[in-house]
Order: sequence, then structure tokens, then C-alpha cells
Amino acid sequence: MLAVRTGRPYLPWRDPCEATRLLRYALHRQGFTHTYQSNGNGMSVLSVSADLTVWCKHGSFVWNEDGHEMTHPSDDPVGAARLIERHYRAPLEEDDGAPVTPRD
Repeated sequence: MLAVRTGRPYLPWRDPCEATRLLRYALHRQGFTHTYQSNGNGMSVLSVSADLTVWCKHGSFVWNEDGHEMTHPSDDPVGAARLIERHYRAPLEEDDGAPVTPRD
């Protein structure tokens, strides 16, 4: 049970564990169904795929996209899930540049 100070509302995104849980649920609705979450030391880590790990720390979700560090506020897990889904579910391209359907 989390300690809540009297007179202050509980805001889930201030707790990295809870914010990551909300991101995990939003990603699940986007089709990312095999995820693993680990929590500790004031941060939370979500393993989404072999190519994607998302950290939640200091009020932000952080992940690596094509060698660039991406961040998104942890108070918007649905928005972060949309950004992740756009990048990691983009259609594959054949050599001629025509999009093809990804193969699972």
C-alpha cells in the first residue's frame, strides 16, 4: 500500500511503478501483449520487445528509437503508447520501397 499524504491527491504518474503499469495496459490495447515490468530504486522498467525497453524515471518515460533517446511525460501513458506503436508497428518496406505487411 502506498503512503498518501493527507490533503494531497494521489497522482499515479508520480509513482514510476503505477505509471509504467498504465503504459503497459495502454500498450496491451495496441497489441503489445508480451511485456515484462520490473520496479525498484525510484524507477520502473518495461521490456516490450527484444528491441524496446522503456524506463520510467523522474516523471518521464524514456526509450531508445534508432539511436536517439525519446522521452514522454509519464502523466500521459496513452500518448506514449501511441508514439511507441507508430514507430514499432510501422510497415516494413521491400527493396523497391513498397510497403509490405509485417510478418510475425
